[in-house]
Amino acid sequence: MNCKNLIRVFLCLFLMHPGFAQQHKQRERLDSLFTALHAQNQFNGSVLIAEKGKVLYKAGKGYRNEAAKQLNDAETVFELASCSKQFIGVGIALLHREGKIGYTEDITRYLPELGNFKGVKIYDLLHHSSGIPEFLAGFRQHWDKDEIATNGDVISYYANGKDTLEFSPKARYEYSNTNYAFLAAIIERVSGQPLDDYLKKAIFKPLEMHHTFVYNRRLSPRNIPNYAYGYVWVPGSFERATEDDARVGRTMAHRMDGIVGSAKINSTVEDLYKWVNALKGNQLLSQRELEEVLQPGETNDAEKIFYGFGFDVSHRNGKLFSYGHTGSWDGYITLIYYNVPADRTIIVLNNFDKGVCPYEDIVQLLDNNPAAYPLPKKAEVADSILQRLVGEYTDPDDPSATHIITYLNHHLVYNTDKVNWDMRFFPTSENTFQAIRQGGTDGKMQFTQQQDGSLKLEMTQYGQLIGRGIRR
Repeated sequence: MNCKNLIRVFLCLFLMHPGFAQQHKQRERLDSLFTALHAQNQFNGSVLIAEKGKVLYKAGKGYRNEAAKQLNDAETVFELASCSKQFIGVGIALLHREGKIGYTEDITRYLPELGNFKGVKIYDLLHHSSGIPEFLAGFRQHWDKDEIATNGDVISYYANGKDTLEFSPKARYEYSNTNYAFLAAIIERVSGQPLDDYLKKAIFKPLEMHHTFVYNRRLSPRNIPNYAYGYVWVPGSFERATEDDARVGRTMAHRMDGIVGSAKINSTVEDLYKWVNALKGNQLLSQRELEEVLQPGETNDAEKIFYGFGFDVSHRNGKLFSYGHTGSWDGYITLIYYNVPADRTIIVLNNFDKGVCPYEDIVQLLDNNPAAYPLPKKAEVADSILQRLVGEYTDPDDPSATHIITYLNHHLVYNTDKVNWDMRFFPTSENTFQAIRQGGTDGKMQFTQQQDGSLKLEMTQYGQLIGRGIRR
């Protein structure tokens, strides 16, 4: 047998191996899932899925830069939003290892200005049991300066104001971005370095995460290769733009751009896979330290808080089952999760605020189970049929309320006479429509022709009727 024939034989045997065939099938099904979501305007970004040390699927869909028509791929850099918090939590753990921070110490040891929050411990910040108010509420509403706010501005606001704790430390769990903004400030003061410099030295460089860094796009803009801008829809169109684009006019993300810790770490799916592998492989933290980082918090009443140091954690049968986080900010929707028993990593990064992270769909697919909520398929419906449904629908329970349905680019758009929702729906049949909503929230509209010639509109969310109207 000559060399070429021998190679063909080995190749055939390899392709016929059941493990390869299974992985190939999974890869095809995963690509079908993300291709369908992209076609429905519900995924625009990069994804990496791995199991037992092997990458099963890695891909990008849509544009990282709409103006330049540059595509997303595995090397695209995304803002991680709240997925940034896990790096802050581990940064605190590394300073604790060095004896520079005590978990049970009062935060006023490091942030003495915050005397009105005395009694809050480092642990309380880490586990969101501090009672400290959310800065995206009060602080954001009062920040009317032209400058971009920073962590120092948040600290000064609470130091000079009369805000008090919303509840006693450890009384309950309540997620607050302020907790991790304060932790980032503590890291800077204790290490004597800007947050980006400290994280690079302590985490990113040792793990060879060369495309991971803290980045404030408006406060300190610079050229970043393969950078993905976070997008939203321009009202009344399917064109995408950043939130601070004049056609969109949202200013919050711009004005809060200098605040780090709660968000603002940027990375790629490949770097994040290194991160997950480093955690589970004890490359950065010892097993004891990792267990401490992933240990659920506890209230004063001994109620478990299933949140570690920047990680959501879940347990089954008394054992750690999974850990990770999700994020939503400035046109980015993100998810990083690791399943312990399956040795499975799922990383999904969107740079579009209507993007979804279909975690359950991925899990059911990999486990060869039918989807609990099968992905609705977009139907090809003639525009003339869609336009017949346009009009004003009066709520029979409240005649003063009007549901307004308009047509836009093969979709129906929902608003009311009181609120401009700009909620888009794609057809799943001639009379049923699926919502494109932030985070993939399940919303549907159904139209029914009545015997008297009127048209009935019913709106449901997760199968529950939430609104209806009649067009006569």
